Amino acid sequence: MRDFDSIEEYKAHKMEKHRQMVMKQNVPYSVKVEMSKSRIRDFIKECEKRNLNYHVSVGGLDSIVLAKLIESMGYDVPRVSASTLEDKSIQAVHKEMGCIVVNPLKSKVNILQEEGFPVLSKKIANKIDTLANPSEKNKTVRHAIITGECGAQGHYATDSKMRLPLTYLKLFGGLDAEGAALGYGKPNFKVSHKCCYYLKEAPCDNWAKEHNSVPFLGLMASEGGQRADALEENGCNYFGKTTARSCPFAFYFHSDVVHLAVDLGVHIPEIYGEVIISKEPNGFGDYEYSTTGEQRTGCSMCGFGIQLEERPHRFDRLYERNPKEWDFWMNRCCKHEDGTPYGWGEVLDYIGIKWRDPEHWYLDSEIIGQHSIFDYMDSSGNVIEFYKESEENERAIHEKDIESLKHRLAAIQEMGRDSD
Repeated sequence: MRDFDSIEEYKAHKMEKHRQMVMKQNVPYSVKVEMSKSRIRDFIKECEKRNLNYHVSVGGLDSIVLAKLIESMGYDVPRVSASTLEDKSIQAVHKEMGCIVVNPLKSKVNILQEEGFPVLSKKIANKIDTLANPSEKNKTVRHAIITGECGAQGHYATDSKMRLPLTYLKLFGGLDAEGAALGYGKPNFKVSHKCCYYLKEAPCDNWAKEHNSVPFLGLMASEGGQRADALEENGCNYFGKTTARSCPFAFYFHSDVVHLAVDLGVHIPEIYGEVIISKEPNGFGDYEYSTTGEQRTGCSMCGFGIQLEERPHRFDRLYERNPKEWDFWMNRCCKHEDGTPYGWGEVLDYIGIKWRDPEHWYLDSEIIGQHSIFDYMDSSGNVIEFYKESEENERAIHEKDIESLKHRLAAIQEMGRDSD
């Protein structure tokens, strides 16, 4: 991105980029599909000029549909995936597609223990991580995160977006000496934005470098956050000095992806549920497509955006699919220095997100969970000791849960009698 002489010039530039993206997003579905095909052809043509190979980086539904679209155009493109991170139903579809599977550089458990929890958003987690790791080099950045006051690079702004929102400053600002002096608190756990790097970005990048290949990605600006910023700034097809990529769905909404999945006959993974089509068309004459299950998927340990969800949120839905896995991530995936086990439950308590009693949301659920041994191994492939618990302890936990559930059921039945 070019340099700007003032904040006003920078803001005007960003607003224009956003306006251009909104225009592309608000066209008929059929036009979007043709626009995507055009960008796919352009990217492949440019790659061949530069003697680059190309592949599809496959994860959730967006990239699964993208791979199918490219195939429908007659291109035979390799599909690469960090598949072990995904839900079992997504892994099954990856297997059907013949994806090349790359392995994470660290296990999920090691990342949470050593790097920190991915919570709130990548941007916020990055700022919290910066506060927790002070250096002379990031001194100005840390000051901006605490106060909003920037240096020369930030045009000496005094109330910039670099500052953490006050809600999170109160919780995490004390990780930095300046924030601690202002009375801000700090957590008893680490926060990090680096999980995606170790789990999929670096493994996929390593594969790409080994094969002189650049990726097609199923990213959409409608997902918001850093993805939206990057897509608005750089467009669908991007060839930089050190990186290149194509995002033919940059201007799609989730409805467009599901619509295209149906049109192409894509096997939609079970975790997304059933497809629902609106009864009435929109202004372009297109029907809105949605799914009854998850709208976006990823790692079961990911907490980015959790503060935006109402219950039943992603961790409640994890309980529905796999109670044992839920228990592990919520209560016992990490250890404090004194050996006390903890997990996402402590993190969610700290940021004020309710998570207890997930069975309240799924009283009729009969789903039985099953662990993946990969999730509970360290980077050397050894089973993590603190996950091994005695049958007596597990039985006591389940008996307590059953007793609690009985009380709730009785209360609900009593409420029903009172209303008769």
